[in-house]
Amino acid sequence: MPKASWKNTVIAESDATVVVDGNHYFPADSIVAAHYTDSDHTSRCGWKGTARYFNIVVDGETNPNAAWSYATPKPAAQEIAGYIAFWKGVVVQS
Repeated sequence: MPKASWKNTVIAESDATVVVDGNHYFPADSIVAAHYTDSDHTSRCGWKGTARYFNIVVDGETNPNAAWSYATPKPAAQEIAGYIAFWKGVVVQS
């Protein structure tokens, strides 16, 4: 089962991830909410749309903008609507 971890702490785990552009997107209900805080950062992808970001917090240490999600992606990316992906040192094992 794919899981995402940072600082040896599991922050998401699901057997229902969707892989897009080499990234595992985890369903929103599979994250450990206590490790996430909102970020004001956004980015734009030409075919997916606008992503919003989250900070990951483990043991008082913050990894800013280390997770992202497309709440309302463009039609070609509808399968990842509301799913969350990771980068910036977050390890995803499948």
